[in-house]
Amino acid sequence: MSSNGSRRRDITVADVAKAAQVSKAQAARALGNYGAVSEEVRERVLAAAEELSYRPNELARSMNTGKSHTIGVVVGDIENPHFGLATRGITDTAKKSGFNVILVNTDEDTAAEVDAVRVLLDKRVDGLIVAPASSVETQHLQRVHESGRPLVLLDRNAGQMEAETMAVSMAAISHESTRYLLQSGHRRIAFISTLRTESPYRAGMLLDSSQIAERLDGMQQAFQEQEHSFPEDLVRLNAGDAESIRRITRDVLLMPDPATAIVASDGLIALSIVEAIQELGLAIPADVSFLMYDDFAWTRLTTPPLTVIAQPVYNMGVAAAKALIRQIDGLPPLTPAPKFTATLVRRGSVGTLRTAETRS
Repeated sequence: MSSNGSRRRDITVADVAKAAQVSKAQAARALGNYGAVSEEVRERVLAAAEELSYRPNELARSMNTGKSHTIGVVVGDIENPHFGLATRGITDTAKKSGFNVILVNTDEDTAAEVDAVRVLLDKRVDGLIVAPASSVETQHLQRVHESGRPLVLLDRNAGQMEAETMAVSMAAISHESTRYLLQSGHRRIAFISTLRTESPYRAGMLLDSSQIAERLDGMQQAFQEQEHSFPEDLVRLNAGDAESIRRITRDVLLMPDPATAIVASDGLIALSIVEAIQELGLAIPADVSFLMYDDFAWTRLTTPPLTVIAQPVYNMGVAAAKALIRQIDGLPPLTPAPKFTATLVRRGSVGTLRTAETRS
């Protein structure tokens, strides 16, 4: 005896085959779109499946076809709009090609990334898109790459790995933006990042992120070309939460030789930096200039609108998904490989430095 609360039995391939009056093998081939099956049988099977509201067992189908039609995506911080936009590009593209996406957030922790990759491979995903938490500790990604499993890197490099990578080369745009600040009279330029390190920054130290390393390389090159000393003491890492970001911002602005300009490494920490500037009663750009990586809608709504380094993040996600699907389908990479460049968008948050007399 059944009741309204009883759970309906899942419709199986055998049920569809019986309704379509074909063999189970024929129904499986028609539903899985593999093997030889006549068009007349295919139409009958699909009509029966629709009538019965049949939903395929993805695990069983993956065992039969060798494909799960699922992509694993591993990113460092899904709260960061940068990764949110890239992920949107991935999912939009994957959906158009019939792939589902499993997204895992690692909080920029390498151990969590290692575990995420293992879990996704255990779930038989067809391929992986990974934004490496570390550009140094990449052995787990190297093993995936060497195994032949489809793999695309997003936003960052992984050491010397030759895996397809969709990322912006940061040194050039960092150099351009730093020159802009230098030409505006700034010499004390702070750079604030969430990158975790065990010790304060010093020139030449090995950094765990290719993106941050390239940005600092570009800054140093611009200072050297203008024959100015690079302010190592204003490179502040480990800005891990809102309070630490505010503390760092207060520190660089209240020290005896304070920063006159601040560069935020991403849009997420930029908000806390701007809040800290306002809490100190300082104005942008009259008292301190401000520049940030990534361009989001809110940066155009502030007073003044913020000068930003815009990156084609959505397009990078699209390209990463397309590259991975080509690998899954056994196709070679596109030649030439997609290139991505960032753009300095000059708005109102960078001003010409006032003299010490007028600042005091």
